[in-house]
Amino acid sequence: MSNERFASVWDAIEDTPAEAENMKLRSTLMMALKDHIDRAGLNQSQAATLFGVTQPRVSDLMRGKISLFGLDALVNMAAAAGLHVEMRVTVAA
Repeated sequence: MSNERFASVWDAIEDTPAEAENMKLRSTLMMALKDHIDRAGLNQSQAATLFGVTQPRVSDLMRGKISLFGLDALVNMAAAAGLHVEMRVTVAA
């Protein structure tokens, strides 16, 4: 067993740093969208209308099916919901 430590679970399980970064961004957006749904008290049908997607798509989001969502789709959903997405790029340590 290795004693290697990782900054993120994605760093530990993804094959490349690029894949890990993509998954970090996708998971952050998915959590923000889920939090928005919860805070606004929306059901899945209402959230789907707000996000401009189908109710089954919102169900996938709520179930955390990250492999079904790309960054573009998540950013589009966030924008449709009136959320502002910011990105910060830093030099890796």
